[in-house]
Amino acid sequence: MTSRRTAKTSAKRATIAALAVLAALSVAGCAGKDRMSTGSVSRDGSRSLNSLSGPALTSSTDALGRAYSKNPKDAATAMRYAEALQMSGRSDQALAVMRKLAIDFPKERQVLAGYGKALAAAGELEPALDAVRRAQTPEYPDWKLVSAEAAILDQLGQQDEARRLYGRALELKPGEPSVLSNLGMSHLLGGDLKQAEHYLRQAVQTPGADSRVRQNLALVVGLQGRFKEAEEIATRELPTDQAQANVAYLRSMLAQQNTWSQIREEERNTN
Repeated sequence: MTSRRTAKTSAKRATIAALAVLAALSVAGCAGKDRMSTGSVSRDGSRSLNSLSGPALTSSTDALGRAYSKNPKDAATAMRYAEALQMSGRSDQALAVMRKLAIDFPKERQVLAGYGKALAAAGELEPALDAVRRAQTPEYPDWKLVSAEAAILDQLGQQDEARRLYGRALELKPGEPSVLSNLGMSHLLGGDLKQAEHYLRQAVQTPGADSRVRQNLALVVGLQGRFKEAEEIATRELPTDQAQANVAYLRSMLAQQNTWSQIREEERNTN
């Protein structure tokens, strides 16, 4: 029978896993200029939602919602609307949009990938894994899908297989910062903060790394008690509003640091 202490530790680890892997998933398909080869779906020419401030994101989400209402079967608009909803914290609504789109486009790789991401963000991990795997084509593997599958496996606790897939993604896309970031977050989940920092520093030094990769590095540095350095990383080379948002994110994540310490202490006591 599982002891109360073990159950408590597992619950805390699950909470941290959800926080950390969601950060990894948010990076999994967004960095760089690559596009999946899917045929009908394209988002070329649209401004990255990740670059928007809070008010601008709200305005963009509202505008996309109006466009989506006029034509729910416009796949590009629907996917962008779901992404905006996800970034606004409206995971259930984003999932509803992607679920309908997956029904309308059951063979569209990019739609299935987006649906898998929405499922994972909503905590529906097994269906997410299935959607991402269905989107993949073994004869022409997409590194973004390999990395997304790995991130979901990380959250399911299958870290050895997840890291094997991160390695595969890096073979397909050498030096890709989002994959290196996900790999770093995988080591964060395993409690190896030094190794997590190693991969995240590689990621932020790679061309194409965005602010979310920097946030992950700041989190790992902060969890090691280097708070001033963590805030400097979170705000480096960013406009004031985005720097403030990054610091707010960092502080909210570092509020979990006592939980990390308790987990390590409890695991030492049970060994």
